[in-house]
Amino acid sequence: MVWRLAGLLWYYTAMPKDEKKSKHIPKMENRRAFYDYEIIEKIEAGMALLGSEVKSLRDGGADLKGAFGRIDGNECWLVGCNIAPYNQANIRNHDPLRKRKLLLHKRQIKKIDGKLRQKGFTLVPLRIYFSDTGHAKIELAIATGKRQYDKREKIKNRQQKTDMQRSMRKYKR
Repeated sequence: MVWRLAGLLWYYTAMPKDEKKSKHIPKMENRRAFYDYEIIEKIEAGMALLGSEVKSLRDGGADLKGAFGRIDGNECWLVGCNIAPYNQANIRNHDPLRKRKLLLHKRQIKKIDGKLRQKGFTLVPLRIYFSDTGHAKIELAIATGKRQYDKREKIKNRQQKTDMQRSMRKYKR
């Protein structure tokens, strides 16, 4: 914040956005999903949460390992996501492994359901984050499982690329 003197009047000017101190929210990502699955399409959805769950998410207390999306009827649910209990919630705390409703439009749910009915497709959560407006969002992906030889091939290509860059660096000097 800056105070400036203009003549005899004091007035207040706001700081630019990049200078404001924003509260750092830890990343809650499912990095294993990128290794185990081939991502076909990404979808953003809202989450119906309790107050203690939101507070816990702001502290970075979410674990997406083993979580998946499921469509029951006309609703989309997140199953297996572990949101740690919030310490200050006391007896009003939430169940860490409960199913959480995902907020999507009906036509989005129908589109996802049509793809999930095909063989080999699954709905995988990639990350949980907070939007600019402060709402908890989840990024889902329609994905297919990778085969073991696909994973090995990817690791081998990455290793060859780093070896090549390392040898090129030696000759650039």
